Amino acid sequence: MGGSNDHIWWKHGVIYQIYPRSFYDTNGDGVGDIPGITAKLDYLSWLGVDAVWLSPVNTSPMLDFGYDIADYRGIDPIFGSNEDFDVLIREAHVRGIKIVMDLVINHTSHLHPWFIESRSSRGNPKRDWYIWRDGRKGGPPNNWRAVFGGRSWEWDGATEQYYHHSFLKEQPDLNWRNPELREAVFGEVRYWLDRGVDGFRLDAVVWFVKDERFRDNPPGWGPNAPRPYDLQNHVYDQNRPEVHGVLREFRTVLDEYDGRMAVGETYTESPGDPVQSARYLGDGTDELHLAFDFSLIFSKYGAARFRECLSNWYAAVPDEGWSCLVMGNHDQPRMASRWCRGRDGMMKAKALAALLLAARGTPFLYYGDEIGMMNGRIGRRQMRDPLGLKYWPFHPGRDRERTPMQWSDGPHAGFSPAEPWLPVTDNYREVNVEAQIKDPDSLLNFYRALISLRKERPALRSGSLKLHGSDPEVLSFSREEGGERIFVAINFSGAAYYLPLPESVEGRIVFSTEPSPLISSAGKCLDLPPYGAAIFS
Repeated sequence: MGGSNDHIWWKHGVIYQIYPRSFYDTNGDGVGDIPGITAKLDYLSWLGVDAVWLSPVNTSPMLDFGYDIADYRGIDPIFGSNEDFDVLIREAHVRGIKIVMDLVINHTSHLHPWFIESRSSRGNPKRDWYIWRDGRKGGPPNNWRAVFGGRSWEWDGATEQYYHHSFLKEQPDLNWRNPELREAVFGEVRYWLDRGVDGFRLDAVVWFVKDERFRDNPPGWGPNAPRPYDLQNHVYDQNRPEVHGVLREFRTVLDEYDGRMAVGETYTESPGDPVQSARYLGDGTDELHLAFDFSLIFSKYGAARFRECLSNWYAAVPDEGWSCLVMGNHDQPRMASRWCRGRDGMMKAKALAALLLAARGTPFLYYGDEIGMMNGRIGRRQMRDPLGLKYWPFHPGRDRERTPMQWSDGPHAGFSPAEPWLPVTDNYREVNVEAQIKDPDSLLNFYRALISLRKERPALRSGSLKLHGSDPEVLSFSREEGGERIFVAINFSGAAYYLPLPESVEGRIVFSTEPSPLISSAGKCLDLPPYGAAIFS
């Protein structure tokens, strides 16, 4: 896998995801807002991130916390105003930070003017902008189920037809087969590009296009499926081949502007299927710029499994394409809670940071991961997430990974002067930004140093990658760009490890989890402490 010396922000930078409700509250209502993000840009600049991806901030009834948009051109008042967003873009760009918006275009809110028109009558010009069907044998058009429970078809008594919704019934799916609808959506995209937005994260990409014949989905996991949705194999309402034509059109819109990008939530039928995710990159130049492969998120902790994930992902990415790496987001338990509990938690977190920031591909950080934030404790009465409310107690919901950012050991972790919309995680007095900035050995300063090293070393940003060996405890690989070569070794075990170095490895350690020398006197072995990492120049 080759590299490039040309610096492209979405390929060679670090992208930081913010869940705006939970980042920083400036107006005292217990909910994070856009001015709060602007207020923390100096922190993000200090950390070294190159771009910020915001979960949805558009006008919404918030039944799915912004993933149900009622006005693509509006900013929801709970977050601020359009002017506040303009200030955020301007101030971010002054600091060299790009802004990526979450773009939810598989569906809208049922309160979006398009849907209000569409459901007004069968003859309305926007009727076909959504998916309407007659019933079958006195029931829904087919057996498709919704992710958030129940059938994915909702009866509309006024016009006596069903409309389709992949998620909540208040989130009707758009009909991407309609050319007028496509042009309308592209108009909303251009609106934000004209205002200076640098890119988009496309929500629910795999659901964009449905089977033209609306065939029943075949059976899925069987009687032991974790939820009714998983009883089906979603071959007819997900991952349809026509979606690639939609993405090629979307790419032509982005290419009208310089330096813009799109990354897709390619959550496939088998999460962690890199081949299926990589298909959304097209030939590497004509569809998405980046596609999320969730292999690492769903992986067990360990060198052998991480090596397998990386190998499969890199093999799937087209030659002209580019990979990205993600270990957490707003829909999955936090990486510290999945992998870094117990006495060695922070050491494990540093090993994960070394993998995320030293391997080939654009790293995506989730807010708070840089300080080791854990899942919050959310009781049934505190739950806000519709997925958890539907499937409790089987599914705990996604609130646990969306708790307020822990800025200090002050009231409400310094997030807000008021009671937050979700409770702050219990350990905020020990785990917070203010304390870790002061501690040179903290996870936060480890992340900052690694990000700085990436900026200094072209091989770490854009170089080729070669995996070494098959050791069950240590993951090692080399990166090369031009005349620069980098060797990385990460111990994912709880015991010290004596690693023989490849013959090609010479030079000096430029970064490690230990301040003392790690190389044997003979210079041929590396003494890695438990969960230790070392990077050679």
